[in-house]
Amino acid sequence: MKYLWTTIHVNNLEASAKFYREMVDLKEVRRMETPDGTAYLFLGEGETQIELICKPGSQIETYSKDLSIGFKVDSVEEMMEKVKAAGYELVSEIIAPNPHIQFFFVKDPMGVIVQFVEMK
Repeated sequence: MKYLWTTIHVNNLEASAKFYREMVDLKEVRRMETPDGTAYLFLGEGETQIELICKPGSQIETYSKDLSIGFKVDSVEEMMEKVKAAGYELVSEIIAPNPHIQFFFVKDPMGVIVQFVEMK
């Protein structure tokens, strides 16, 4: 079995796509639209993919505060500065539970918690 993607239902496709393109550096893989106007956008790099779905007229309220998705970065300090400069909401400062890992959490435009992780 192979993990394919994480699906996130969004209210604003372009705002969410911008976060994953600019903060996570994922490239657009494919985009589709159904006759009812529902838009599907896949962003990915290698095997990591995010599927964004935006259905006209639907309003997604919130996502679980206990759910997060994580991405490896070279430097959490540099990533935190990038996230702050872009104006996204931080959920935590940098956390270093041991000398081999450090990370922080931020919310994407839909409130999904995204973890950026540096492994040493």
